[in-house]
Amino acid sequence: MKRACGERWRGIGQIAKFSVLICTNDRHEFLRQALRALIDETTEKPDEVVIVNGGDARADQVVESFQGRPGVAVKRLKTVNQNLAASRNIGLPHCTGDLIGMTDDDAQVAPDWVTQMKRAHREQPEAGAVGGLIQAVDTRTLASRLAEQVTFPSWQTPRYMRTLPTVNLSYKAEIVRQVGAQDEKLWTGEDVDYNWRMIRLGFKVWYDPAIKVRHHHPQTVRELWLKQYYYGRGYYMLRSKWHDMYCIYPHRLTTPKDWLKLGNFLAYPLYEPVLTAGKMPRWSDKLAVVPVEFIGSFVARYGLIVEFFRQRQGISER
Repeated sequence: MKRACGERWRGIGQIAKFSVLICTNDRHEFLRQALRALIDETTEKPDEVVIVNGGDARADQVVESFQGRPGVAVKRLKTVNQNLAASRNIGLPHCTGDLIGMTDDDAQVAPDWVTQMKRAHREQPEAGAVGGLIQAVDTRTLASRLAEQVTFPSWQTPRYMRTLPTVNLSYKAEIVRQVGAQDEKLWTGEDVDYNWRMIRLGFKVWYDPAIKVRHHHPQTVRELWLKQYYYGRGYYMLRSKWHDMYCIYPHRLTTPKDWLKLGNFLAYPLYEPVLTAGKMPRWSDKLAVVPVEFIGSFVARYGLIVEFFRQRQGISER
């Protein structure tokens, strides 16, 4: 099936029908900006846009204002918000394209986003998923500039990746059918889980920096630390589900490699802030980032420990 998929995409990737799925919850102003960028400002339009609204009627009104555009079918689905995985599972069956793009209600795609996605899938027929660069809408705060370095991929050259976030990602629809539904038990990290399941089927995740979106990053250090806390919890949830997934800490201590991995896990919060500071262009940022990221590294590990004890106690979160 993998080979057949690759051969087929060498032939039709450039004329593929393109669907886009956006899930939203009580961020109607961000959604308006996202749809304006995707529908009004792209040089090549998607064929259809599916919006799953788990919030109030204001988002419905935003969606209705974009319906009726020539050449773009805009579908609105209503749900009670549970989590992103549940909302995507509602929307995915309504995406009829050969490619299914995903972005978020707080992101704005580049004008050539659809064109670049199609090109990358055509050039990488073995890739089940393709994504790219995520840049900040507003870089006036240290938190947003730091998030651009530590939260999202910022490589300047194309490469295969272990995973990419669904704020800037697209899948071949036939791969989505093989992978199946997203795991609704995961209230965070559902995209990492989905990509890992795809990789286990033999497909790859391709990153191309020419595929760009602009995203509303955290604007305060407190918001950034809160995200790192939840990332830590999600990290532990996923590694508990998939023991063969790449992991920064050892699942057991039976080999010298396990002990080396444990040592790196413990030392990482000490050297990672220095490495991150080296990526920041401003000297003022370099100095400020070290203490912020030092605390952030421990916050993420605190989240991991919290999730460890929650699972041991059988506590679930919906």
